[in-house]
Amino acid sequence: MDKVVTSPAEAVADIPDGVTLAVGGFGLCGIPSVLIAQLRDKGVKDLECVSNNCGVDDWGLGVLLAGGQIRRMVSSYVGENKEFARQYLSGELEVELTPQGTLAEKLRAGGSGMAAFWTRTGVGTQIADGGLPWRYDSEGDVAVSSPKKETRTFQVKDRTPEGETVLAEHEFVLEHAISADFALVRAWKGDRHGNLVFRTTARNFNPLCAISGQVTIAEVEELVEPGELDPDSIHLPGIYVQRVVPLTPEQAAEKRIEKRTVRTESKEA
Repeated sequence: MDKVVTSPAEAVADIPDGVTLAVGGFGLCGIPSVLIAQLRDKGVKDLECVSNNCGVDDWGLGVLLAGGQIRRMVSSYVGENKEFARQYLSGELEVELTPQGTLAEKLRAGGSGMAAFWTRTGVGTQIADGGLPWRYDSEGDVAVSSPKKETRTFQVKDRTPEGETVLAEHEFVLEHAISADFALVRAWKGDRHGNLVFRTTARNFNPLCAISGQVTIAEVEELVEPGELDPDSIHLPGIYVQRVVPLTPEQAAEKRIEKRTVRTESKEA
């Protein structure tokens, strides 16, 4: 099945207002910047975005945020975007901060048909006990806070300081899976069947977001024909991808760095 669409506009044409959108990337690495820009131009709004972070003020998901198109963010890190902080503190944006590993597993579980899972991460904190401010009002008071989550004690294998393996009781918190309406990802290479290869660290959250989406759209830097990818090199099988958007060389080359640090040239001889 040929899943290639002719343009980014065609790829996102049926994404309506109010959907849940899983977006791959970590910082600005591996983000589907072309598809994000197309959503900005399309004007879709009231989005709930699930992504490791929300880009920066002028790139990545930050461009949707600047246009007031995001209603709610589910993220593990949000520290590089001043407009994000402004909207959150003024009550314009709802934010569910989630531990990074938990966020990854919630996406994986959603793509694997699991409803929920148990984890020790967050036990004894507001993650489990509730009370994290999700949304403020215009006066700076908490309007919506996180609910208390179900916890349970399980016997699991543990190791003593002496290295002995024992059964020990530990408390776990129940986390619900995430299944997004649409997912946007970026791959280094992809074929017409939707099989994808990600380059080094750009793999990050992309496969997890891809499997969590009911409809997954992949922008690829290099489109190849079926059979050209080594089966052992494929990171994401095409069964998880519904649409493939080949990028132009200019689009593929445009990649930004969050923070550029350079060494000042020494004046010493």
